[in-house]
Amino acid sequence: MSTVLVIGAGGVSSVCVHKMAFNSDIFTSIHLASRTKSKCDAIAASVKDRAGVDVATYEIDAEEVPAMVNLIRKVQPSLVVNLALPYQDLPIMDACLEAGVDYLDTANYEPKDEAKFEYKWQWVYHDRFKDAGLMALLGSGFDPGVTSVFTMWLKKHKLKTIRQLDILDCNGGDHGQAFATNFNPEINIREVTAPARHWENGEFVETPAMGKKITFDFEGVGEKNAYMMYHEELESLAKFNPELERARFWMTFGDEYIKHLTVLQNVGMTRIDPIKYKGREIIPLQFLAAVLPKPETLGETTKGNTNIGVIATGEALDGSGEKTFYINNICSHEAAYEETGNQAVSYTTGVPAMIGSAMMVTGKWKGDGVFNMEEMDPDPFMEMLNEHGLPWQVKELDGPVDF
Repeated sequence: MSTVLVIGAGGVSSVCVHKMAFNSDIFTSIHLASRTKSKCDAIAASVKDRAGVDVATYEIDAEEVPAMVNLIRKVQPSLVVNLALPYQDLPIMDACLEAGVDYLDTANYEPKDEAKFEYKWQWVYHDRFKDAGLMALLGSGFDPGVTSVFTMWLKKHKLKTIRQLDILDCNGGDHGQAFATNFNPEINIREVTAPARHWENGEFVETPAMGKKITFDFEGVGEKNAYMMYHEELESLAKFNPELERARFWMTFGDEYIKHLTVLQNVGMTRIDPIKYKGREIIPLQFLAAVLPKPETLGETTKGNTNIGVIATGEALDGSGEKTFYINNICSHEAAYEETGNQAVSYTTGVPAMIGSAMMVTGKWKGDGVFNMEEMDPDPFMEMLNEHGLPWQVKELDGPVDF
């Protein structure tokens, strides 16, 4: 039997909890907590309707460590699944250490006052988790998460070394809104507006945000503009693949998104420093996030596919010289909504969160300390992707991509 406590009640959490309920042989008792209990209750009602499984719900401020510890001790889970905001990673990890329970998240820690995505704040927890005999698994979403597993699967089965790596994230869905983000607006806009960084010749090279654009023909979507930006899996991929000469991350954005974002930046609405308004301090980006459509409300109207994958070039495992492989998943927004009531961007993160949790509670992935996805055996994770809604395909390309 395994009891899990999920923190957070957005779209990703909704998908993850639904998928856990569909796998009640693995997750025998599911508990859900967030700052707004009504959101947890809505997810629990949907899960009951779709899967016939009861989910216990709670109100919690994940940044209050003593309250988190009390909740963990009350629930007594074998795993805490952190699907809250990245700012809350460290207090939840602190609570897990104090309460003596394993930890999993989908995104690395980020300070509230700086758009800086780095693993360093969580990697320093390694010895504390190791000494406590506990495991923390970082970044079990799609990117980061599946993209790292894709890379390591290629390295295990196709390539002896990886010289060049490109991660391509395409959301070809149309939600019918003038401007909306498909995951947490605050996190999305902080990522997009931060300077781009890519790994090249042993160091990170910084370039202006949205400064490099390519056009790529995505299967199931068509041609889309993709922009180079920084994403946290580049850091862990470079760490665990020291032979990498270059690694880049690309994400697609439509012209309307870019136009709206440019205007919002120009008028100061994407700022993350506090300003005074009628005697109160507010953060413009947080205010903007409050007035934009909530990602979890976009499922019913979003049509089309996502296509996320990696292109890797390196020395072939069979000794046949240099080869290039493209491994990816195509996910339907409509199918994701039919199954879980959420659009595919939430689905492609929530399903890997469930699978990573399954890896841990079943003991297929285990260890004492803090671990990234690259350190785990990719095979059982890849098998579950095929079985639980995110089937993947791999093909050999004629040669390295020339972006």
